[in-house]
Amino acid sequence: GREEILARELMSLGAEDTQQNYFGVRFKAGADALYRINYKSRLASHILAPLINFDCHSDNYLYTTAMDIQWENIIRPGMTFAIQSHVTDSRITHSQYAALKLKDAIVDRLRTVHGDRPNVDRKNPDVWLDLNIRENKAIISLDTSKGALHRRGYRRQSVEAPLQETLASAILTLGEWDMKKPLVDPMCGSGTFLSEALLMAQNAPSPAERFQGRAPFKFMPDWDEDVWEDVRNDTDSQMKQVPHRLITGSDINRKAVSAATTNLGWLSGSQSVRIKVADFRDLDGFKDSFIVVNPPFGDRLGERRDALKLYNEFGSFLKHKCQGSTALVLCGHPELRHALGLRPKRKKIVRNGGIECQLVMMEMY
Repeated sequence: GREEILARELMSLGAEDTQQNYFGVRFKAGADALYRINYKSRLASHILAPLINFDCHSDNYLYTTAMDIQWENIIRPGMTFAIQSHVTDSRITHSQYAALKLKDAIVDRLRTVHGDRPNVDRKNPDVWLDLNIRENKAIISLDTSKGALHRRGYRRQSVEAPLQETLASAILTLGEWDMKKPLVDPMCGSGTFLSEALLMAQNAPSPAERFQGRAPFKFMPDWDEDVWEDVRNDTDSQMKQVPHRLITGSDINRKAVSAATTNLGWLSGSQSVRIKVADFRDLDGFKDSFIVVNPPFGDRLGERRDALKLYNEFGSFLKHKCQGSTALVLCGHPELRHALGLRPKRKKIVRNGGIECQLVMMEMY
């Protein structure tokens, strides 16, 4: 559900010939655009560079096809690698088995070429590979990001059911926050909306540790360090200061506020964000603001009634105390949206982990 806004973001960062498809968005990019997209994208989970596409009806064909790839140009002696694999609707039915066959082909090829086998490192490999088999069509790719881009690095503490960073950023983008209206999250949890809003308002690059020191795409055969330094310096120079209290948050749970404060503390400029312990029911309200919230869904047995009551009370809070504001609420179930008691201006289906949610946007008059 995020392909359209991802395509727009990619084009703004230099991508060309974007095409939305089942997997996300395909595009073309030179080295400068590829580095910039990795460094600045807030919406993409992985940036993959396909090496080969082929029909794949058996594990033997996967092995023999992978054996023909010149892995020695990518995985040099002493380097480690790892494989992430996804299999759907295919004769090969097990993702881990598919990854094992690809691993065997790579190891056998490099043992033949170098006389020694490379090691697998599932935590911090030099090279990440991605294998995707869908309807017996396989794509083997380099993961130029060396892992999931949603791992920004600032989430050091968490509370129950934290929102993925890329989804939080997508929600802010879908809501069209202009970075001028004050942004408020009155159920901030571990502060993901607040952190992503801060990065967005700063026009900041990714704070992930993967960009400290060696760039994650340094292993690529056409790596150009001069281009990377130009991209990084240009991107860093465009960062902005954020006005004090442009972004604020609160939560009834002291542990959540402590986690949010800790996480924000890993980001530069976090002193401009104010967070406090408070029940939204006790607040005076927010006039002419941008309100974004991910309330509890009440998925566990016996919790749904409490969640419905919470959504109903929050809808009343918006209606009576937030005139002139825009509100975005992530609802895990349709009955939660109805419990708000407000007519949405827009609705959008988004996936939060394995849950299909409704993102509803409302204007308070």
